[in-house]
Amino acid sequence: MADRFDVVVIGGGPGGYNCAIRLGQLGLSAACIDDRGRFGGTCLNVGCIPSKALLHASELYELARKDFARFGITGSPGLDLPAMMAQKQQAVDQLTRGVEFLFRKNKVEGIVGRAKITAPGRVQVKSQTGILEIFTDHVVIATGSEVTPLPGVKIDEQQIVSSTGALSLKSVPKRLLVVGAGIIGLELGSVWRRLGAEVTVVEFLDRIVPGIDAEVARQFHRLLERQGMRFRLSSKVTGVSKGKVLSVSVESATGGDAAVLDADIVLVAIGRRPYTGNLGLEDIGVKLNARGVVETDEHFRTNIPGVWAIGDVRPGAMLAHKAEDEAIACAERIAGRAGHVNYDAIPSVIYTYPEVAVVGKNEEELKQAGINYKVGKFPFTANPRAKTNLTTEGFVKIIADAASDRVLGVHMLGPDVGNMAGEASLAIEFSASSEDIARTSHAHPTLSEAIRQAAMNVDGWAMQM
Repeated sequence: MADRFDVVVIGGGPGGYNCAIRLGQLGLSAACIDDRGRFGGTCLNVGCIPSKALLHASELYELARKDFARFGITGSPGLDLPAMMAQKQQAVDQLTRGVEFLFRKNKVEGIVGRAKITAPGRVQVKSQTGILEIFTDHVVIATGSEVTPLPGVKIDEQQIVSSTGALSLKSVPKRLLVVGAGIIGLELGSVWRRLGAEVTVVEFLDRIVPGIDAEVARQFHRLLERQGMRFRLSSKVTGVSKGKVLSVSVESATGGDAAVLDADIVLVAIGRRPYTGNLGLEDIGVKLNARGVVETDEHFRTNIPGVWAIGDVRPGAMLAHKAEDEAIACAERIAGRAGHVNYDAIPSVIYTYPEVAVVGKNEEELKQAGINYKVGKFPFTANPRAKTNLTTEGFVKIIADAASDRVLGVHMLGPDVGNMAGEASLAIEFSASSEDIARTSHAHPTLSEAIRQAAMNVDGWAMQM
């Protein structure tokens, strides 16, 4: 193994491994270091991929149990949870091995071990075989994030679990209490509700999915309640007493007498925090803010020459594809090219049923900024494909600048809208107007026609409602 590389990337998640691959494509020698034992980071190993496997399988299970008869399909399916978990693990194994193949293809050195920057241009790696000193011109910090703990509640990954433990439960809990009504809590809560758990979600704020367009969030909340998920908003968990059954103390967010809820499993899903400890960053003078986020300029450079940061460790949304976009741009900057990320064009998706997909600004943000805008909406109840598929929940909302008609935001609640978000991102990336979308042909009958009709409706000429 070489002891010198043009660039050393610390972290093997979507930010880290894509950065290393792009560096290899650009002709630079690159090493990617990760201590997990398998590359792919949280996303491939215990995050995006395994959760989507369970979301898909649980959705099929619920569809078969509740809706197949409406399509003329008879029979009652059973649940084989170990087989479902095995299929999830198979997907994880295939994709993590795929990262190793891509490293070989692009001449990237994958190193398993714990990395620490001992000086600018010098990285120490502790592995099972010993200590390796690596010299480099550039170091990219791409170590991602970890679960934010809940004060006073210790996660044991058995009864009190993080997202990691919630992906590997041995049986379906009778009662699951989820702390946090964000993306992770609602997705994993949906998995276990579909498989038979009674799910209660406790959220400190007075609404679910903070940051999402308020109108979308309200209807999303109603749909989840209709499916059987229970919510206690403006509430906080103050403690959990362990026993055969967990006793969870819940009180108003503003304080007061606590109620006690029984649960078999408690899932702590109050967010994630940057993983920047024990990397030697403070020792070499890299600036971190009070939350441990690495401070960088707009080109991912820290205050120390030759040290860069991308993904969850720097400001912005903690999304795998945001990290990937930054990885590409950072690699191109290091190679002397012009890398850039348009953060307004980065989608965010909640993979429940129905899905939520948002790109760009919402109404609340535009009002706060004093920007005049116009809105077009179209319900899936009026979309022929959705009606045929019996998937009519939700709507598409397009927000455009009142003067220029440039698309500022697209907000969708409905079937498969995560796959439709690419069109919205492309429109914002190219500064498209709502009329551009309205006059672009969309195949019929498809769910994506709802985007076109919403764009038409920005100026009041939707033709199918």
